[in-house]
Amino acid sequence: MRHALTASLIALAAPAVAEVPRVVTDIAPVHSLVAEVMEGVSTPDLLIEPGASPHHYALKPSEAQMLSEADVVFWMGEADSPWLGETLETLAPNAASVEMLEVPETILLPVRKGETFAAHDHGDGEHGHEDDDHDHDEDDDHAGHGHADHAEDEDHAAHDGEDHAHADEAHDHDDHAHGAVDPHAWLDPRNGQVWLRHIAEVLAEADPANAVAYRANAEAAAEALVMLDATIAERLDDTPGGFITFHDAYQYFENRFDMHAHGALSASDAVEPGPARVAALRDMVKREGIRCLFTEPQFNPRQVATLAEDLNLRTGTLDPIGAQLEPGPQLYPRLITGIADALMVCLNGE
Repeated sequence: MRHALTASLIALAAPAVAEVPRVVTDIAPVHSLVAEVMEGVSTPDLLIEPGASPHHYALKPSEAQMLSEADVVFWMGEADSPWLGETLETLAPNAASVEMLEVPETILLPVRKGETFAAHDHGDGEHGHEDDDHDHDEDDDHAGHGHADHAEDEDHAAHDGEDHAHADEAHDHDDHAHGAVDPHAWLDPRNGQVWLRHIAEVLAEADPANAVAYRANAEAAAEALVMLDATIAERLDDTPGGFITFHDAYQYFENRFDMHAHGALSASDAVEPGPARVAALRDMVKREGIRCLFTEPQFNPRQVATLAEDLNLRTGTLDPIGAQLEPGPQLYPRLITGIADALMVCLNGE
């Protein structure tokens, strides 16, 4: 009896343990960063299956249920997942919604334009140069998406000082189609460092009991990214440029490590390249002395093999979203490392 009474008194005296918030992320790279911050406390849920395109994704009932139970949602933003904003309003109206592209100090780049980069193709093929002119006029209104260190893009340099209000423009689905902001910002490790600390602060506010752990995890992960960033910069320093990608997803990586893609086979990961795009790339390969053509794990259009064989190009595989990696805390550094390794092997002829 005495032991039972003592146990009851201890239970009454003990403070109530706050429940850790339910956290949901959209794509695997964001999930990895959040998982690093939450390590030892809890595990975030991953909404979009690894390898699936976030641009056009239909939620399964279990995934919709996951969102409806979320307390915090970390996602890239409507420039990457134009459907998710309205979905959150419907399924998770009370959840804290954090768009990574909106985080202060995030390095943002405008979608590249040009004959071998233009991102205005649609599923029924290319629309030709008349659409180029139309898109260029629209994109002039959004030119401020670059930051100061991207001043080499003369079309956008005059607007580099603008703040992040540009993201409001990107929320329109039509703006996404015409490409105001390149959404693949996770491929610059400097953004990863910024986001880790922001994630920690959001979680610390939502879960003060574990604030110390979140902040400590974020600092350790950010320091590891600084070291990884420096290592990759050194390894790629003497790697020659000159390559084509499957779709234009790597601008942030190129910008950070002074690499240069000359074009993309497809305007986006959901568009089959048209004959005009392939013809332009053929001409460019011959003119620029391109060495490599990169595909992606989940997409392998027939044009890759044909173009590589016809033009005597080496081929490799780049994985921009972690389609072949195990989701979790280590996915993000492995993703960045994997891209660097693939570029080095193909471009150096290893």
